[in-house]
Amino acid sequence: MEAAPRSGCPINQAVEVLGDPWAVLVLRDIMFGGRRHFRELLTGSEEGIASNILSARLRRLTEAGLLTRAETRRGQRAAYSLTEAGIQVLPIMVALGTWGLSHRDGDQRLRIRAELLRDGGPELLGRLMDELRELHLGVARPDPSSPRATDQLRSAYEAATSDTTALRPV
Repeated sequence: MEAAPRSGCPINQAVEVLGDPWAVLVLRDIMFGGRRHFRELLTGSEEGIASNILSARLRRLTEAGLLTRAETRRGQRAAYSLTEAGIQVLPIMVALGTWGLSHRDGDQRLRIRAELLRDGGPELLGRLMDELRELHLGVARPDPSSPRATDQLRSAYEAATSDTTALRPV
């Protein structure tokens, strides 16, 4: 059961859902990593999230209406999907990434997607949101002939990781 917010302030209410670093990182891994199952999220976490923390964050994000959990039959793995509210967190993630690029050092292979999203502007962001809607909500992309943003992000990441000089911290 979701707790009542401390106040009716929209910033407070957003921070109560997104203010936990693990919640933001779980959303990041679902949005950018294509991870939708518990085990994928657990083993694919760059930061090494513990299973009990992951379980709690998935539950909180589901209760907050940012994720849904597919019902499963015995022996099947539950898949998590973004809701429209979860997809609308993407611009916030891009803003956080842009801030991190400007004010923090980091590993180039992990910065490349944030750089591409920063430089791609609203058009790239819109395409990525449309692709997330298609994948998680079953809504067809408005322009299926447009280049896929996820392909662009994946190519940039693969290029950065194949270049050994790009792997040095910046």
